[in-house]
Amino acid sequence: MRMLVTGGAGFIGSNFVHYMLREHPEDIIINADSLTYAGNLENLRAVEQEPNYQFVRVDITDREALRPLFEQEIDVVVNFAAESHVDRSILEPDVFVRTNILGTQTLLDLAKEFKVRKFVQVSTDEVYGTLGDTGLFSETTPLAANSPYSASKAGADLLVRAYHETFGLPVNITRCSNNYGPYQFPEKLIPLMIQNALADKQLPVYGDGLNVRDWLYVEDHCKAIDLVIREGATGEVYNVGGNNERNNLQVVRTILQELGKPESLITYVTDRPGHDRRYAIDASKIRTQLGWQPKYNYESGIVETIRWYLSNQAWMEQVKSGGYRDYYEMQYGERLGS
Repeated sequence: MRMLVTGGAGFIGSNFVHYMLREHPEDIIINADSLTYAGNLENLRAVEQEPNYQFVRVDITDREALRPLFEQEIDVVVNFAAESHVDRSILEPDVFVRTNILGTQTLLDLAKEFKVRKFVQVSTDEVYGTLGDTGLFSETTPLAANSPYSASKAGADLLVRAYHETFGLPVNITRCSNNYGPYQFPEKLIPLMIQNALADKQLPVYGDGLNVRDWLYVEDHCKAIDLVIREGATGEVYNVGGNNERNNLQVVRTILQELGKPESLITYVTDRPGHDRRYAIDASKIRTQLGWQPKYNYESGIVETIRWYLSNQAWMEQVKSGGYRDYYEMQYGERLGS
């Protein structure tokens, strides 16, 4: 199988590349990434010399730059490429619309033109909006995005559906809960809290810290996508969740406990606009139809993640570029009183 993986230098994408090269060494992986702030080839240094792996720097909105890749007789497209941080989408919604919607449409056009066997859109549970204290998101839950980020992902999902219904393009959409694990950019909750705790810096927690997420270890997500590629029914949506609901404060306290740091480092900051209260995934469809089972629960996954960051401090320092420092100061500086 010849597979085009877009956004393969990002957090989930790079974990997926590692997973596929390990589990399916017979496949050819072409990684297309524009290397924005969150794309990092350090994530893939261990595989860059593999004979069945190729990296191409390209923006998914650039049709003519993408065309030569599709001319290589691509079997499957897996689209991870996206601007993905909610806070950044509040600051720059236009960037999210361009990449997440127009970029997806460009990929769909080329996939249709070159008759790819399957197009897999990697989406998010955030397209469903927010939940109350009970209930779960299913694949039939109406889309009700509440941030520019989730709205742009919902728009992309609808385009993928439309290309299937209108043009017969063979597609799947996966919608995952909050991923965590190796190579995650340090603006996200878990790596941010780990690095701040290690430096004895304040840990900024939005609002009351009780926003709930369903935490999914990234390798389990990669396994689910692999199953969807090979066995997913054409046109279907599959939710992927870890069944590990924890609120943000619980996650932060777990990290502090594992690192032996005091809870006095926790600092509550002004909540962000439109902050969804709770996400929770019903993943029974992918479990029953495709036989997917996560390997990690929250307790094992969070310990594995913390150990990885402790063992890869050089990676963290390399990632913390000037652009990231500027963003951190803009997002948290005033809230933390610095």
